[in-house]
Amino acid sequence: MPRMTQRRTGVMRHAAGKGLIWTSAALGLFVLALMIWVAHQQALTRSFQGLHDRGQNTLNLAESTLQGQLERFERLPELLADQRVIRSLLLAPRDPDLIMAANTYLRDAAALLGASDLYVMYRDGETLAASNFDQPHSFVGGNFAFRPYFFEAMAGGQGRFYALGTTSNKRGYYFGAAIDVAGQRLGVMVLKVDVDDLENAWASEDLRIIVTDPEDIIFLSNRPDWLFHAFGALTPDRMARTQETRRYANADLGEIDVQTRTHRAGFQLLSGHGQDAVASEYLVVKSHMPKADWTVQVLLPSRMARAQAAATVALGLLAAGLLGLMALIIWQRRRQLALRLEMEQAAKDDLEQQVALRTGQLRAANMALEEEVTERRATEAQLRKTQSELIQAGKLAALGQMSAALSHEFNQPLGAARNYAENAQLFLEQDRRVEAQGNITRILGMIDRMTRISRHLRNFARKPNKQLRAVALGDAITEAQELLGWRLRKTGVTLERDLGPQPLQVVAGPVRLQQVLVNLISNAIDAVEGAEDKRLHLRARVMGDRVQVSLRDHGPGVAEGLQGRIFDPFFSTKEVGKGLGLGLSISYNIMRDFGGALSVANHPQGGAVFTLDLAAAQPASIEAAE
Repeated sequence: MPRMTQRRTGVMRHAAGKGLIWTSAALGLFVLALMIWVAHQQALTRSFQGLHDRGQNTLNLAESTLQGQLERFERLPELLADQRVIRSLLLAPRDPDLIMAANTYLRDAAALLGASDLYVMYRDGETLAASNFDQPHSFVGGNFAFRPYFFEAMAGGQGRFYALGTTSNKRGYYFGAAIDVAGQRLGVMVLKVDVDDLENAWASEDLRIIVTDPEDIIFLSNRPDWLFHAFGALTPDRMARTQETRRYANADLGEIDVQTRTHRAGFQLLSGHGQDAVASEYLVVKSHMPKADWTVQVLLPSRMARAQAAATVALGLLAAGLLGLMALIIWQRRRQLALRLEMEQAAKDDLEQQVALRTGQLRAANMALEEEVTERRATEAQLRKTQSELIQAGKLAALGQMSAALSHEFNQPLGAARNYAENAQLFLEQDRRVEAQGNITRILGMIDRMTRISRHLRNFARKPNKQLRAVALGDAITEAQELLGWRLRKTGVTLERDLGPQPLQVVAGPVRLQQVLVNLISNAIDAVEGAEDKRLHLRARVMGDRVQVSLRDHGPGVAEGLQGRIFDPFFSTKEVGKGLGLGLSISYNIMRDFGGALSVANHPQGGAVFTLDLAAAQPASIEAAE
C-alpha cells in the first residue's frame, strides 16, 4: 500500500511539472506574439510617417502650382475691362464694327496671355464678344447669367468659378471682373483658364492627386477614371447645388464607394472595392485652398508601407535569432575559457603581484589627477554660478526699467476699482443690485488683469532650472509681449507676428527663452523709437529639424564694424545710463546652452535682423520641466 501511494505521488508530480512546462511555453509564446505585434505597429507607424511626409511634399508642390496658376491670371480681367474697345462696346452693344473690333482684340489678347478664352458679357448675361468668335463653338450670343462668376462680379466687382463649359465642354477656371462705364455697371469681362496642363504635370504611377469642389466632387486628377466622381453618395442637396450653377454641364456624375478610417497614429486611410472605386488602401494627405474653396488631396498606396513594416519586423526577428545564436556560441566559449583560466591560475599568481605593484603606482597618479579634476570642477561650478547671477542681474535690471510703467499699470486699475467699489456701495444702499453686480464684475476683471501681470513678472524674475524641455514658441512670445506691453503702447511700436500655419515647439527653457525674447524686443523698441516706421516683424519658420525665429526692425541697423562685438559683455551702443551692455551677451550664451545660435545682420531694405536658431522639439522627446 505505501508503495502504491509513492508511485501515485510521483506520477502526480511528473504531470504537474509537465503542465508547468506547457504553461511556461504558452506564456512565452504569448509574450513573443505581443512583442512582435508591438514592433509591427511601431514599424508601420514609422512607414506611414515617411509616406505621409512624401505626400505632404507632393501636396505642397501641387497646391503651390495651383495657387501660382490662379494668381497669374487673377488681375488680368480687371485690366482688360479697362480697355477702350471693351468700354465702347458696352455703350453700343449692337454696333457691328465695335463687336468685330472687340472680337479681334480678345482673340489677340487670349493668344498673348495664354488664356483659354476671353469674352465680354452684357449686364443681362448675353455674350457680346469672345476670343473664339470665329470657332465652331463660339460663345458669342450665349447667355451665361446662371454662372456665379457673372452674378458675383455684377454684385461685388469680382467673380470666381470652376466649371465644365456648357458650350466648349472643356474644363476651366473662370475669372470675372465687372465693367463700370460712367458710373454704371454695364457688363462683365470673363477670362477662362485651361487646367489640363496642371494634370499633365502631376503624372505619377504610384499616387493620385485630386482636387475637389465644395460638394466634394473630383474635377482635377492625374487619373482620368476619377474625374466627375464624388466620394460617398450624391445626395439630392448636393446634386441641386451643382445643377443650379450647371458646374459640370451635361457630364455624368458618378459615385465612389469608399470607407475612411483613422490609424491609431492619426493617419487617415481610404479604401474601397468595385470597378469604379478604390482598388486598394491609400494614405490621404489633404489641404484646403480657402480662396478658391478647393480641397487638394494626395492619395498614396499604403501597400509598400505595410510591406516595409512587415519586412522590418522580419529582419528584426532574424536579427534577434542571430543574436541569440551568437549569445549561445559566446556562452559556450566562455565555459571553455573558464576551464582554461583555472588551469592557468597558477601562472597568473606572479603576474598579479606585478599588477598589484603597478596598481599602487597608478593609484597615486589617479589621486593626483582627481585633485586636479576636483579643482577644475570647482572652477567650472563657480563660472556657471557667476553666469547664472549675471543672467539674473540682467533680468532684474530689465525689471527695474519696467517698474515705473508697471506701477502705472497697477495704480490705474486700483483707482478705477476703488471708484467702482464706492459706486457699488451706493447702488446696494439704493437696492440697485444689478448695477452693483456689474461694478463688482468690473472690479474682478481688473484684479485678474493685475494678477496676470504679477504672474508674468514673478515667472520672469525667478531663477530658471537649467533643464530643457519642449516649449511652445507662441506662448513664450505672447508672455514676452505682455511684459513689454507698456513700452509698446508708450512708444507707439507695433509688433507684427508671423509664426506659420502650425504651432511650433522648440527645445529650450521657458523662462530663459522668454528672457531672450524680452531682451531682443526691448532692443528693437529702442532702435525704432525715433524712426518713422515703428513696426517690428517677428517671423518663425521650420527649417528641417530646426526652427528659425527672426526679429526685424526699421531702425538704423548695426554698423558692419560692430557686428562682431555686439554680443560681447558690457558692450553697448546706447547712451550712458540706458543699458548695462549685458542683454545681448546673456541672450547669446542662453542660446548656446539651448544648443542653438543667435546672429545679427542688416536687412537689405534697412534695419537690423536678429535670428534665433533652435532645435525643433519632437513629441515626448524631453521630459524634464523647468
